[in-house]
Amino acid sequence: MPSAAAAAAAAARDPEEAAAPAHPPTHRLDGLRAVVFDTDGVITDSARVHAAAWKEAFDDCLREWRERGGGQPQKGPRDRFRPFDIREDYRRYVDGRSRLDGAAAFLASRGLDLPPGEPDDPPGNGTVRAVAARKERLFTAALRQDGVQAWPGTLRLLRALRREGVPMAVISASRHARELLSGAGVLEVFDAVVDGHEAARLGLPGKPDPAVFLEAARRLGVAPGEAAVVEDALAGVEAGRRGGFGLVVGVDRTNGPTSARDLREHGADVVVTDLAELLPPGPRTGRHDEEG
Repeated sequence: MPSAAAAAAAAARDPEEAAAPAHPPTHRLDGLRAVVFDTDGVITDSARVHAAAWKEAFDDCLREWRERGGGQPQKGPRDRFRPFDIREDYRRYVDGRSRLDGAAAFLASRGLDLPPGEPDDPPGNGTVRAVAARKERLFTAALRQDGVQAWPGTLRLLRALRREGVPMAVISASRHARELLSGAGVLEVFDAVVDGHEAARLGLPGKPDPAVFLEAARRLGVAPGEAAVVEDALAGVEAGRRGGFGLVVGVDRTNGPTSARDLREHGADVVVTDLAELLPPGPRTGRHDEEG
């Protein structure tokens, strides 16, 4: 990963970055030595692709199990076979969790006691692993077809932090993280990556356990209290709080009626809708820095 000197050299080759003002990237991150970012929904817009894949997989599962039980469609929140809510169910049960943990949590929330299954279960609806495998197949197909982009406000913050030489790590429960970050053109910005492959290799438990964040901080050579965590998932901000990080930033992409409050209740110290909000005001206009 590039050093601060290499980053400065890269910035010198980038006209946009070379023109940027030399001031600290954000007052809210002042005093912290490093930043650990989540991937889906924080850096890339891949959360929407995950959510769509989960919806198709879960809705098919719910339909099949309704038909197996001979139940008739009902209306209202008491219908346990109602379709997966791509916003609320996603953020409450699967966002930020490993694929298996997310599948198990949502199915349990609807009272579907599916057996866990085996690692080689094909995509289907008979086991938790089969449902997770179907979601994985759908997500992979969508990713190959359309790709994902980095959030513009996140790019601006990453470039500002890089100009300042702030060490940065990225974590993800997904095994696609490196592919996502590379496709979005930001993989080289980070000094450490702890993705789903690394978590499995090291036997790290998933969020809300803070293990992946703590491993990222260890690789950056900083204590948790000296680093910030940036997360959009409820399980993620809770993990940041449990890990004793110096600042936990919640990113509210859904802007739902309770989403910001839920992030705070789970451990976020600060909630933003876009990471550009963490940039300081411009020196003359009072508006946020538009560079990057």
